[in-house]
Amino acid sequence: MRVNRAWLGLVVLMLPTLLVAMDMTALLLALPRLSADLGATNVQQLWISDSYGLMVAGLVITMGTLGDRIGRRRLLMIGGAAFGVLSVVAAFAVSPLMLIVVRALLGVAGATLAPSTLALITNMFREERQRGKAIAIWATCQFTGGALGPVLAGVLLQHFWWGSVFLVAVPAMALLLLVGPALLPEFRSDQAGRLDLAGVGLSLAAVLLMVYGIKQLSVESVPVVPAVALVVGAAVGLLFVRRQLRLETPLLDLRLLRNRPFTAVLVALVFAGIAMAGTGLLVTQFLQSVLGFSPAASAVLFAPMGLGVAVGTMAAPALARRMKQTTAIAGGLVGSALGSLLLVGADGASALPLVMTGIAVLALGTGPLFALGTGLVVGSVPPERAGSAASMSETGNYFGGSLGFALLGVLAAVVYRGRMDGTSDSLAGAVAASRHLPVGQGAELLHTAREAFTASLHVTGVVAAAIFAGLAVLILTMRPATRTAPAALPDYEATRS
Repeated sequence: MRVNRAWLGLVVLMLPTLLVAMDMTALLLALPRLSADLGATNVQQLWISDSYGLMVAGLVITMGTLGDRIGRRRLLMIGGAAFGVLSVVAAFAVSPLMLIVVRALLGVAGATLAPSTLALITNMFREERQRGKAIAIWATCQFTGGALGPVLAGVLLQHFWWGSVFLVAVPAMALLLLVGPALLPEFRSDQAGRLDLAGVGLSLAAVLLMVYGIKQLSVESVPVVPAVALVVGAAVGLLFVRRQLRLETPLLDLRLLRNRPFTAVLVALVFAGIAMAGTGLLVTQFLQSVLGFSPAASAVLFAPMGLGVAVGTMAAPALARRMKQTTAIAGGLVGSALGSLLLVGADGASALPLVMTGIAVLALGTGPLFALGTGLVVGSVPPERAGSAASMSETGNYFGGSLGFALLGVLAAVVYRGRMDGTSDSLAGAVAASRHLPVGQGAELLHTAREAFTASLHVTGVVAAAIFAGLAVLILTMRPATRTAPAALPDYEATRS
């Protein structure tokens, strides 16, 4: 009876886990139509894409501490209710600025969900094997959700308007609020650390200023303002680091970075997220705006990325039984690099098969990193610091995905603008402009714009391949993590309230 209730509770926890991950990427296919309807510029498109992920990455550790203080289940319920309400508001946004703000608020709500789900799993499953299986299911759900977000969006866009992408979260959150109190335990810690509000403010300011500077560098003719934003952001970030190193119970325990295996895997999680998010952003737009597929068809064609992540994540434990975990992770990353290189040849008649094969191989190779990475991170530190280590792993996952939209999105924009000699800001803008030109001129503009965007996809593929190859070398050179005995967990029934 106890085990059945725990597994039913895990099913409930999979809902917010899936939705938080999907919301990171669900707008990839909706961007062209959304931008046309709301009149969003290229930079506004990037903010719409990653304002959510930035807030999740910046607040996930804070929310984990808050959950320990007020109760993990209570925080999960509060976050779920806010997520559902804000999803409705986002669906009916009337301007790019409104959507950017609501997406950021959704990120705040999403940050309450991510740490609460993983923390509650540790309370619900006391036996090590069951707990490991539950965490593997949770990880598969998280990373598969991120890859499948565009697929669901494409199906919805074929039949409804772009706001339907947000409304899909509403019934799931309603179900969480309905059955969560009956199936999930409550847990709060008497030794929870104080909330470092100054640290929260410094971290968010540093991240937002630096991302703003990176984005604006691609569109400003005089890069004074972006350069100032980057310098100020770096200075604020330095203040944040110094503060965290002085505090007895810091918001972000940066001392963990002294552990070499921990740092290597954490860096790999961040940069793999960058490569995957940036590649997904370019490929989904390439399928629609260059190859001319409808949103639904593009969703089906993009499905190999989601399936690749799912297969790679589920196969990782079996690989780890036959070889060292670091070898499995590094081998997968080499495969991801080869998949990225296939995108470089995507052009003309061979474009579609190369793109589909490339994203499938790329995603498949990341499976071992995502499935085994959190275990290696937690196993690299003493048991009493495992919670902080897991929080940093979650931050790396979300921050990497969000940073991928910013960095590789800006790189693609720079390549595109360079090929267009500054006459077009984005492919979506060129498509819209071509409708108001004579047939011949419109066709010529579209041809040039599509060639420029294809060039940006090629550059993104090369950069992603370099990232994955570098990460494989990094993982192979790190020392193996030592296994530690798991800390005692409270009884599931005793913690229910």
